[in-house]
Amino acid sequence: MPVVEIPSSMRQARFTGAGGPEVIAIETAPVPRPGPGQVLVEVVAAGVNRPDCLQRAGNYPPPPGATEIPGLEIAGRVVALGEGVDSLKIGDEVCALVISGGYAEYCVAEAPLCLPIPKPLSLLEAAGLPENYYTVYDNVFTRGRLKAGETILIHGGSSGIGSTAIQLAHHAGARVIATAGSPEKCDFCLKLGADAAIDYRAKDFVAEVKALTDGRGVDEILDMVGGPYVARNLQALAVEGRLVQIAFLQPSEVTIDLMPVMLKRLTFTGSTLRARSVALKSAIAEALKRDVWPLLEAGKIKPFVHATFPLEQAREAHALMESSAHLGKIMLETGR
Repeated sequence: MPVVEIPSSMRQARFTGAGGPEVIAIETAPVPRPGPGQVLVEVVAAGVNRPDCLQRAGNYPPPPGATEIPGLEIAGRVVALGEGVDSLKIGDEVCALVISGGYAEYCVAEAPLCLPIPKPLSLLEAAGLPENYYTVYDNVFTRGRLKAGETILIHGGSSGIGSTAIQLAHHAGARVIATAGSPEKCDFCLKLGADAAIDYRAKDFVAEVKALTDGRGVDEILDMVGGPYVARNLQALAVEGRLVQIAFLQPSEVTIDLMPVMLKRLTFTGSTLRARSVALKSAIAEALKRDVWPLLEAGKIKPFVHATFPLEQAREAHALMESSAHLGKIMLETGR
């Protein structure tokens, strides 16, 4: 087995307190060691995601026992194996879903949550896969039960989650309607495979959905907005429709009339990913390898990287994320 020389210290980004991007600091810290069933990854790139900003603001702490260093997805090279790991070897290039620690030069990952790099993608691009693809696959297809021939409404279509959901739903044979906040973002959604895109700043998405479906409504909605969207989503659903809530950019506490749930026999569900067990996440990883990785390998779908920043500019990356001016993914590079 090859031996890789691992330094004793590394650079990492840390939140010095709760607040805006100004609380992000770069520091030197000891390189972590993998435990049983884990690997140590030399991180080439890490994705920036909305939950990172929520954690920075003090609203989304990592699960007990996890490092407070932010970062939920990485790509790089395996440089050390924990006890009992036989599915990976030193030198393997992987992308991985992690519960924290991604904004660093080295990060510990659970071996079952490491996925191979699809051949057409660089390590930078692959680092933008795990958080979005685990989330979208599990919520759109497992919880939301989307099938070919159905119609799905995807809010935030130009985001990392949205751009992933549009592509996967399109290739699953669904009709895709997306919402986005500008004509440019709507065009981006259409190029990804959306059949229609609604500029929510200019049009009422409920009325547009009804017009696009001859008054029927959509079979599924993927929403990360919440607040006033909850009641409007129930209006936009067809009979037996499913609303899948994966985040709340607006308040999670709302006052709504739930009668449409009864009258249209609707399903209102949702989930979070970070605190789930390794076993549950591993099942998603296996489904991704079976159903989604062949599409990535064939170049039929891919992550879209909007901007890349060095680790030292994590503040600027967070500012861009919170501006919502991006199309697709925002990435950090470590220089490794």
